[in-house]
Amino acid sequence: MIGNKQIITIKGTRDGLTLYIDDACSFKEVLEELERVLATKYTDKDEPMITVTIQLGNRYLHNEQEEQLRGIIRKKNKLVVQSIESNVISKKQALEWREDTEIKAITKIVRSGQVIEVKGDMLLIGDVNPGGKIIASGNIFILGSLRGVAHAGFYGNRDAVIVASYMEPSQLRIADMISRSPDYDSEGVYMECGLIDEEKSKIVIDRLQVLSQKRPDLTGFERRILNG
Repeated sequence: MIGNKQIITIKGTRDGLTLYIDDACSFKEVLEELERVLATKYTDKDEPMITVTIQLGNRYLHNEQEEQLRGIIRKKNKLVVQSIESNVISKKQALEWREDTEIKAITKIVRSGQVIEVKGDMLLIGDVNPGGKIIASGNIFILGSLRGVAHAGFYGNRDAVIVASYMEPSQLRIADMISRSPDYDSEGVYMECGLIDEEKSKIVIDRLQVLSQKRPDLTGFERRILNG
């Protein structure tokens, strides 16, 4: 311990224990303090299994360092590491996050038999004709008519939405859910969005105005698209 500063703080929660680790000290000091703190704790063999969450703050650990932390905690038979969380990510993770969240703008008409797929959000400036299909891992925004198939949240994101200037899809898909008639008006509707209603357990079509309440985490750029 450096001076009076506590390197490791342990707090109990309903889900187990949370270890808050000071992010200003060296990793060697963290290991030594963790060994000392756990030396006299959780020694009762009759205690139930306790899950541990480690909060690193602004500290990044390599896989080997994470395994060292897990190893010290595993010595206590009643403790198991549930997660190690940090405010810092690697450059590779940052680039992957950027790719997953940025909006890809495409200007074209998606004709019958064509499939357009992107990672992240898709902004399509054009129409999706019957027989055409567009796929995105994030949200889909169409400045045009949707008469074909649109699949948002392709990798399982159930919070994804599908927005179109004119909505008359042959099929809507979000994550693992598929729209079924009569979830949308067969004659088409203007400036509407499709999203999963968890209470109804299906995809519903609603007014664009509801997105600010139902999907408050939409980015500022996406809001500008929706609000003009």
